Amino acid sequence: MSKDLQLDTIKEKCEQCKKCNLYKTKTNTVFGTGSGNAEVMFVGEAPGEKEDLSGIPFVGAAGKLLDKYLEFAGIPRDSVYIANILKCRPPKNRDPLPEEEDACIDFLREQLSVIKPKVIVCLGRISAMRIIKPDFKITAEHGKWFKKGAYKIMAVYHPAALLRDPRKKEDMAEDFLKIAAELSENDD
Repeated sequence: MSKDLQLDTIKEKCEQCKKCNLYKTKTNTVFGTGSGNAEVMFVGEAPGEKEDLSGIPFVGAAGKLLDKYLEFAGIPRDSVYIANILKCRPPKNRDPLPEEEDACIDFLREQLSVIKPKVIVCLGRISAMRIIKPDFKITAEHGKWFKKGAYKIMAVYHPAALLRDPRKKEDMAEDFLKIAAELSENDD
């Protein structure tokens, strides 16, 4: 079975999920988007309002900023896979609750097992705390590589954080150049 068909099967299962109460308030399940053959997978925390309405991750203002960093680093958006830990929007864009993450994390694990990216990039502190380590400090540890199993993992600032604090934009640019360098190293 092709990777796209495998992802479609997981998505159908995800759309039927009722493991937490977020299914009651969602407009759409926001499963993920991009290439099933992606070498890099970006993982945020949860969908926002625009994502809930469209069913596609990172399409709002933060997504447009993410697109600019991908373009800056020479990484085509259609060559990556973008997902969130949660597949349903928390009310008023609040942070995900630990029990919501626990209920949803297996869908992300299944996505990873199908896509098998070489690199995972956590978008923001919450994603990094779940995927890299519980005491992750985004200001001190963004842009650093971690190894977990078969994956090289880095966390960067969440693009929404840059909208609130533009002083972090230069750090984000440097981190994206590190991601691009790692991907080109893998191509050799």
